[in-house]
Amino acid sequence: MASTETILEHHLTTFGEQDLSGIMEDYTEESVIVTNMGTFRGLDEIEGLFEEFFAEFAQDDATIDMQQETVEDEFAYIVWQAESPENVYKFATDTFYIPDDAILFQTFAGYISPKD
Repeated sequence: MASTETILEHHLTTFGEQDLSGIMEDYTEESVIVTNMGTFRGLDEIEGLFEEFFAEFAQDDATIDMQQETVEDEFAYIVWQAESPENVYKFATDTFYIPDDAILFQTFAGYISPKD
C-alpha cells in the first residue's frame, strides 16, 4: 500500500509534467473532486477537468509556485499560486483524502482572476 505522501508526490509530479494518463492513475471510478467550478465524479469527469487544466498550463509563460505541502495520515493539503496567459491564481488550495492507493476525495478552491 502506497503512503499518502507517495501518492501526493506522484500527483504533483504528473501534474507538473502534464501527464494525463499518469495523473489518472491517482484516481478511481469512485473518486470525487469538489471545486468552486463544480463537482467531478468518476474517471471520465475527472479526466475532463485535468484536460482543461493541462490545456491552460501548457501555454508559454504559465507558472505554478507551491507554497505549502502538509501530510497527516490519510490527508494531504497544498497551497499554491499560479499564472497562465488567461488567469492569475492568487491563492489556490487542494485537500486530498487518500485512504488507500488512490485519491478518493479532493477539494479545490482558488481565488482566480481572469486577465484582461
